[in-house]
Amino acid sequence: MIFIPRAYQPIVRDFILNHARCALHIEMGLGKTTAVLWALSDLQLVDHVRALVVAPLRVARSVWPEEGKKWDQFKYLKIIPIIGDQKDRIAALREPADIHTINYENIPWLSEQVGNNWPWTTIVADEATRLKHFRLSGGKKSTSTEVKVSKNRTTRARTLGKYALKKATRFIELTGTPAPNGLQDLWGQLWFLDFGERLGRTFTAFKNRWFYYESRWSYEMKMAPGAQEEIQKRISDICISLRAEDWFDLEKPIVTDIPVDLPPDAMAMYKQMEKMMYLEINNLEVEAFNAAAKSLKCLQLANGAIYTDDEQNWQAVHDVKLDALESIIEEASGMPVLVAYHFESDLTRLKARFPKGKELKTKKDEDDWNAGRIPVLFAHPASAGHGLNLQHGGNIIVYFGHWWDLEQYQQILERIGPVRQMQAGYKRPVYVYNIRARGTVDDLVIQSRVNKRRVQDILMEASRKT
Repeated sequence: MIFIPRAYQPIVRDFILNHARCALHIEMGLGKTTAVLWALSDLQLVDHVRALVVAPLRVARSVWPEEGKKWDQFKYLKIIPIIGDQKDRIAALREPADIHTINYENIPWLSEQVGNNWPWTTIVADEATRLKHFRLSGGKKSTSTEVKVSKNRTTRARTLGKYALKKATRFIELTGTPAPNGLQDLWGQLWFLDFGERLGRTFTAFKNRWFYYESRWSYEMKMAPGAQEEIQKRISDICISLRAEDWFDLEKPIVTDIPVDLPPDAMAMYKQMEKMMYLEINNLEVEAFNAAAKSLKCLQLANGAIYTDDEQNWQAVHDVKLDALESIIEEASGMPVLVAYHFESDLTRLKARFPKGKELKTKKDEDDWNAGRIPVLFAHPASAGHGLNLQHGGNIIVYFGHWWDLEQYQQILERIGPVRQMQAGYKRPVYVYNIRARGTVDDLVIQSRVNKRRVQDILMEASRKT
């Protein structure tokens, strides 16, 4: 597929090429990964650089390698994830690549493996808010060349900080929400770009200059008058911000496909059910007696659990969709997320993985969501249709599981959809994420909905013309 950049992506690419150390504050769904790949591809043509992308696990394992394979212009880039058990990681580390990817949790392990022989001159920190807790130690004696950092902060940020200071000639940060909990989050991230030049050599200096405590007994910092404007002005030369509302028609949702691959054992179960309409799991026999039942079982397997009898007992099979959802929630950085599920087994697993989430059951749940008191709301499309108003609570919806009914899909989307957002006075895009188990019936369901939508759109258009 030929990569045709969106109108703003050349701006992002050029900004990266002209700023060796920079931050891209780009909202979700705007294609920042592709823009960075474009810039790295151009850098390869001028000077063969080796890049390390540090990202959440799913993003490091799948998103970056798949984005490289997707576009013809970037297929020559060899992108190798340093993911898996220690044997797999060591093998990946030894394999020459233009770009290696790794999850944040394995940065200390990577440091143990390479020591001072750090081979990457370019570091890309995807979801850079994970660096916000970085702190220097040493107080007034600290200088921009010191690498000692406080021991009470995350080891991975400490470790990456040393290489950012001594080894990386380029450092690129990506995030859609640079300051989810306030401007205090900026200092740690900015240090990796300028080592304290713009916001102060230490977090204490940063805090004392632009924040204050309302009283001696208060633990909450307040911004000093004019602090936000001054901070923004200081960092504006190395940070670029893009908002969806400036480039997209907000009357349409921004839809992102999130493909996941079933683990080999889970895919083997899926193929057996698909072919034989029968499988055995943990000494339990599961059988589908007709095509409709087989479709149901395959959808369950795609989501990660399968019912084993008529009593609604079920067995977990895999967690890859839960992992993908966790990455989306992390990327949202505190923005509320509406999750559409289909099977009760999935709801149980969702509640276990995300204990702060809440099932939509009562009017109070609806009110709590709209008041911002629920970070993750689980809703079944069949029970979240007409009559519900959820637009005040958020603008992100994730379809964890899929079903054939187009109306259910559209109805739950419309609860937070663009029309309702605008009616409520919000000038913000609606983000839709479809988590799809690749090579399963998920593909067929989604395509079926697209086809039905096309037919429906034609009918609607014809009605408007008559």
